Amino acid sequence: MEQKREVHASVKDENLIKKRRDQMIHGAVSLFKEKGFHRTTTREIAKASGFSIGTLYEYIRTKEDVLYLVCDSIYDEVSKRLSSIDLGQGTLESLKLGIRHYFKLIDDMQDEVLVMYQEAKALSQEAIPYVLKKELEMVSMFERLINRCVENGELDIGKEHQHLLAHNIFVQGQMWGFRRWAFKKNYSIEDYITLQIDLLFSGIKGYQTK
Repeated sequence: MEQKREVHASVKDENLIKKRRDQMIHGAVSLFKEKGFHRTTTREIAKASGFSIGTLYEYIRTKEDVLYLVCDSIYDEVSKRLSSIDLGQGTLESLKLGIRHYFKLIDDMQDEVLVMYQEAKALSQEAIPYVLKKELEMVSMFERLINRCVENGELDIGKEHQHLLAHNIFVQGQMWGFRRWAFKKNYSIEDYITLQIDLLFSGIKGYQTK
């Protein structure tokens, strides 16, 4: 198992660390989106975050730490929102609710998602396995929701289809983040969620095993 990479801070106050790092994430995302990771300086991140370069280095050690925090903030929020769903229900409605929560999160964090896909390759070889593992953990959350529906008799699909369906849901959500420039001409996020759920579940309902 890949361990979560520790981002060192000289400050001990956990609440202050979270506050300052949230400010960093917000400031860095707009810069990474506009200029890219490599052309953005830590001094620019500090300025965009509202504090000095000296203060910045009390909460991180490298510029890569900031990008890592951006990526990790997405995974933490997905986990938090999906964990609030009652897995015990095992109903299509609970699965649809999970999809809705996830897609809405992608809309809320669309700039972070875009930056993650554009710049995650800049992470070190040490950090990348952890980031990939977190993606698979998010897919697994949907796989558990789907499997619970199968166990409850709400769906009739095998393990392989359950696994692939979970990946499809994950990618459809991410797609809103990096293709919204095209979608927003025709759809609101609510339109997108409704249409994707309709397409997804009509496909499942119409599927017949041979």
